[in-house]
Formats: sequence, C-alpha cells, structure tokens
Amino acid sequence: MNKQYYVNGEWKSSMDFAELQSPHTKGVIAHIPQATREEVEQAIEVADGARKQMATLTAYERAAILEHIAQLFIDNRQQAAEIISLEAAKPMKYALGEIDRTIETYKFAAEEAKRLTGELIPMDAAKNGANRFGYTIEEPIGVIGAITPFNFPQNLVAHKVGPAIAAGNTIVLKPASQTPLSALFLAELIDQTALPKGAFNVITGSGRTVGDALVESDKVKMITFTGSPAVGIGIRNKAGLKKVALELGSNAGLIIDKGVDLSDIVPKCVMGAFSNQGQVCISLQRAYVMDDVFEEFLEQFTVLTKQLVVGSPLEETTDISAMIHPSEQERAVNWVNEAVEQGAEIVVGGSIDNGVFMPTILTNVSPTLKVSCQEVFAPIVIVNRISSIEEGIAAINDSNYGLQAGIFTNDIQTAFTASKQLEVGGVMINDIPTYRVDQMPYGGVKESGTGKEGLKYAIHEMTETKLVVWNNN
Repeated sequence: MNKQYYVNGEWKSSMDFAELQSPHTKGVIAHIPQATREEVEQAIEVADGARKQMATLTAYERAAILEHIAQLFIDNRQQAAEIISLEAAKPMKYALGEIDRTIETYKFAAEEAKRLTGELIPMDAAKNGANRFGYTIEEPIGVIGAITPFNFPQNLVAHKVGPAIAAGNTIVLKPASQTPLSALFLAELIDQTALPKGAFNVITGSGRTVGDALVESDKVKMITFTGSPAVGIGIRNKAGLKKVALELGSNAGLIIDKGVDLSDIVPKCVMGAFSNQGQVCISLQRAYVMDDVFEEFLEQFTVLTKQLVVGSPLEETTDISAMIHPSEQERAVNWVNEAVEQGAEIVVGGSIDNGVFMPTILTNVSPTLKVSCQEVFAPIVIVNRISSIEEGIAAINDSNYGLQAGIFTNDIQTAFTASKQLEVGGVMINDIPTYRVDQMPYGGVKESGTGKEGLKYAIHEMTETKLVVWNNN
C-alpha cells in the first residue's frame, strides 16, 4: 500500500516510492514516499510559519497536548507495538515495553513543560550592579530538525518530539528509512490533538535528500540526531552555527567483581546483551569478569543464552528475531569470523540459522578486533577475564566511545573508584550499562556524541536563554 507523509496537518503524496520490507519475512509491507528536496523545503517553510502559533500556547496548553499524546498511546498500545514489531522485527515483548516507555516519555515532557523557568540573577553582587533587577527567560529556539534511528522508532522519536513541543518549538521529523510507519502512526495520533497544524511534520525519504535539506536550511535552528558517528560528524561539519545534539554509538562495557551474586546478575546481562537483537546504543557488548568468578559467570551466561526463544517478532514468547537487514547479519558473521581468525573463541552462536543471526558469546577477544573496539550493534557480547578492577576500568576506557558503563561489586570503595575513573556519560553501579529510564540525563563523551537527552536536559538544549535587566537607578 502507498503511504503518505504528513505536513501542515495534511497527508501528501510524492512522485517516487520505496518498498519497505519486513526484516523477518522479507515481504513488502508498504510503499514509502520519497520526498524531494523541494518537498522537504516546503515542510521546513510550514514549520517556520507555525512558530508564532506555537509561541502563543501557554505552558498549560503544551502540557495538555503532551498528556493527550500519552493517552492516545495508552489507547493504541497494541497497534503501536505491532507496527514496531512488523517494520523493525523487534520481538513483541520489547515492542510493548517500548510503547510503555514512550507513554512515560511524553508524560515527563508534559510535566517539564510546566517547569520551564529561568532564574533571578543577583545583579548587586557586582560592584556596578546596584539597583538593577535581572532575570532570564527560556524562549523556543524555532524549527527543530529531528533525525531518528530504527531501533526505538517511537521512544527515541518521543525524546525529540516531546521536549520540542514542551519548549514551544516546531518540528520536521525524518524517521529512519526502515521504520517510517511508526513515525506516520505518531502523526495520526498527533493529528487528533490540539497541536497547531504545521508544528509537527513527518517527511520520509532518503537520508541524503531529507537530512541534507534539514541540515543546510537557514530556517532550521537545531538538528537533533541519533545514529552513527560517521553521519553525526558529517552533520556537525555541515551545520554551521546551528545547535546540534548528537547521540551516537557505543560499545558499552561492564565489570563483574568477585563475590557478587551471579544468579541475580546473569539474567540482567543476557537481557542487556540480546534485547532487540543487540541493536541498542547501550547494549552490553563487553563484559570484563574477575578471575574468581569467570568460569561460573560464563557457564551461567551460556546456559541462559541457549534458552532464548528465536522466532517471529510478532509472537509474544520470542526473545530474538532477525536483525534489521540481511546485510547487517552478514556483517555480524564477518566480524565474528575475523575475531576467530585472530584467536577469539565462540562459546555459543556466531552463525545465521533460518534467517536469524544467533545470539553470540565470544571470549579471549583482543581489544583491537571490530567486535570489541567498534559498535557491534548485533546480538554479540564478548566476555574477557580480568585479574583486577583497574584492568577492567582500563579496558572499558580503551575505546573511542563513552556512553554508559556498569560495574557489579559489593565493595563501596571499588564502586566509587569506578564511578570516578570510567570515561563515560553514565556509570551504573550494580547494574548493566543498558539501564535507562527516560527522565535521566543521557548522553556520552568521545565519539558517543554531544548534548544530553532526558526531557529536562533536552528542553534546555532546545531553548535560548534571554537575559532581561531592569535599571532602577
């Protein structure tokens, strides 16, 4: 079926369409319009024109709109999850979990819309500040270009759309080419709210055409992007003086100290490594396990990994399904083969069975191999032996990335040292690095990007601080 994109509260068609295939069945599920540069520019024009109307909304009204979006997701939870499962091959249990988080994200955005305040400046703290009254106000930045990935096609969109609306901005959304149906479904929901027409627009098409038009337009005041470092760096280089928030890749690491309760930890590690086929920015990719517990950890980890249910993403019992694209599965196999040639051992997995790349555990992996030092974005985890916590911290830090890391330990001093020394945006004590709730500040260092998501923090990026000073002399 031919889909339409959404601009100015209207559904529009393009001349060209691209086939959208199910990653699981390989069947065609829709034909997606491929917008031209002119069509993208028209959408930007519309968003720019809607700024005045957005600016007149009160905080109460913006919050009510966001609450309404959350309620519409509650009312359409099953359908929203099925769309994710169909287009991204995300197993239903995780797709439903994503919709639950999406609802929370819009609720947090609604709450933050009411808390968007500046601050009083103590002018008389300066020698020349007597009898002056100063304060700041946070004003909407304008048109926001949002470019989103396939792995969380509702919740990572919500992390851009929610704070943009809360701050009073207008949006042009370019969803990932593999997951446009979720974004178009969001447009159907937003169309039912009181959001001014033109304030939210969805344009589908090639990353190059749509993305470049957004990045190069003078009317777009900020680009918020989640995706690969290569594309993110390209955006940064082209963006000029625009604000840019980049959520890029990672190869999240975890340290497991001696003396911890493995029966509690191992199920979390399996979830962290293999949920959504490992296609998560903070997927557990590298585990560094102390000598004393290494054998036992690896054994329990292997047993639970072998119990994962592989199958259709639409079945509620499925744990693992096809990755987003056959070429990605081939890449995963190639990276595993390279590792094995260089001395790594496959504990389980490493191959494609019935069109699904199987969950894979590798051990004895050199830090220079792709499965270790690059973002694997596949159900692959390496488990290496360490003889000291310092060795584990050094191994995690020996990376171009730094999004989140974790440590399991019963020693408070060890935990504190790790929290100080790990070079990442977030340290999870006694949890996997894959842990995230949606209101926390989320963002990394090094090639993991710039800027923070999490509603309050994203809103701050999406506003301009204006200073007002009254001279009472």
